[in-house]
Amino acid sequence: MKEDKLKGRKHELMIAVVEDYINDASPITSGGVQKNHLTSVSTATLRNELSALEAMGLLKQLHTSGGRVPTVLGYKYYVNHLLQGLTLNYDQLDGVKSLLDERSKSLSEIVSGVAKIINKAVKYPTVIYVNGYDKLVVENIKIIPLVGDSALALIQTSSGYLTNTLDAKASSEAYEDASKYLTKKFAGKTLGEMMHDMEKLENDMLEEISGFKEILDTLIEGINKFVEENHLNIRQEKAIDVLDDSADDEQTKRMMKLLGDQEELERALETSGEELSVEMVDDDEEYSGLAVIKAPLCIDGTPVASIGVFGPQRMDYKGIASALKVITSQLKGENDET
Repeated sequence: MKEDKLKGRKHELMIAVVEDYINDASPITSGGVQKNHLTSVSTATLRNELSALEAMGLLKQLHTSGGRVPTVLGYKYYVNHLLQGLTLNYDQLDGVKSLLDERSKSLSEIVSGVAKIINKAVKYPTVIYVNGYDKLVVENIKIIPLVGDSALALIQTSSGYLTNTLDAKASSEAYEDASKYLTKKFAGKTLGEMMHDMEKLENDMLEEISGFKEILDTLIEGINKFVEENHLNIRQEKAIDVLDDSADDEQTKRMMKLLGDQEELERALETSGEELSVEMVDDDEEYSGLAVIKAPLCIDGTPVASIGVFGPQRMDYKGIASALKVITSQLKGENDET
């Protein structure tokens, strides 16, 4: 029998063991299972069933005379079962829709707000990897003169605006003319297409707009800087307290190291498809004992980021998965509780 095809009592027992261990952090015994779940089954029978699950690699004993805890394979089995029948509560999170209702918000503010809402709800480190800037559709470009020679560039997109400061030393009239020209040229195109095509525009308006090349160069530099500075948003308020309650010292150290490993965070948050998923770290890998629950993040139908909640493998998958599903559904404009 394969671990993904447990039937009847073995399946019920496996789910009970994982949920009890997540709740109590104590190894699970046959007596505990009988008392809390399968009251009509003898402890001897339950011991045999637990031994069978251990032989399948779903459970393990930390000590020969103690109870059992889930393995990585056991957690994966539980999560696969959980995601197939996830119940959503759309009153679970407050403030999601207001982030999108205010069209004046920048994309970085929306992303930061989403991360803050999730982090507050689940109490685990939350990371948003914004890897879809190039897919954003440009609606309007406005370059506003500031004090001195600098200006503020506002790029309105379908999912919020991007902003950066320019230092092109151009006149107010030049900034206004450049705004009108660039909006006419790129409205309706993606930011990726705009960035690609802007590098070819240097000679287009040199005579008509004074300082046009310098405006373009600083705009390209500013957008690249914005993307670089805003592609990862990490929220970890109260993370240490939660991890101290949920994991051993070594696991906590691994978690804090992971949160500082930008390359690994980006790899972990790469998503395939449109569904919520869970990734476990195997026991022999650098970040063993950790897991991430992740989902793609779409704003007004545009996939712009991946959101992930990181924690020990013994964490509240049900609550976290539900919260992520609710927030991703609302950001896509869904609110169907059926």
